[in-house]
Amino acid sequence: MLDSGPFALFKWEKLFSDWRIFAEGFVTTISVSFLALLLALVLGLIFGVLATSQFRSAKIINRIYVEFIQNTPLVIQVFFLYNGLPHIDIVLPVFAVGVIGVGVYHGAYIAEVVRAGIQAIHRGQLEAAYSQGFTFWQAMRYVILPQAKIVIFPPLTNQAVSLIKNTSVMAMVAGGDLMYHADSWSSNNLYYGPAYIVVGLLYLSLCLPLARFADYLERRAKLSL
Repeated sequence: MLDSGPFALFKWEKLFSDWRIFAEGFVTTISVSFLALLLALVLGLIFGVLATSQFRSAKIINRIYVEFIQNTPLVIQVFFLYNGLPHIDIVLPVFAVGVIGVGVYHGAYIAEVVRAGIQAIHRGQLEAAYSQGFTFWQAMRYVILPQAKIVIFPPLTNQAVSLIKNTSVMAMVAGGDLMYHADSWSSNNLYYGPAYIVVGLLYLSLCLPLARFADYLERRAKLSL
């Protein structure tokens, strides 16, 4: 019925009258997602290249980062940034906690994507670059990575989708993101039904286009191989 239940009409009216609360959270989620993705791309590129380096120490550094991050929950990592760092006199704004936590977490997964993309390129390409006087980093920049991007882009886009959804972990540290605002608004009036439907649709509006774009890139990659 429209006048009762978790999705009653008056609950929707209340939600739309408070739309600015959800809009604020939506903007924060987009901002955190964008900055965290930039951080993840930088870390992923650096550590992905280190994984293919000829130096054993570089590979060890890569494995320590990737194994530690991938095998501990994101919630624990964010909790440490928010509650642990102040014990060593490092206090980060909640926004920065979200960006760093989510960015570092997905950087480990993007590093594996980059590593796989580089290793998909025949070893002879790197040897040919060396024969032309390129250093390892020059060979990666000008020869290997431009070819590897065909393999890297589809899973990279999927990582972007996961990253956007994982920004919801900020809700546990009052991060001001979309999920936090939905939880706060709902806890005050118990109108959880409309709040979570709207939040789900807003996340869908961000993630679905990226997911479709990933499918498109994957089809193009298969045609290019």
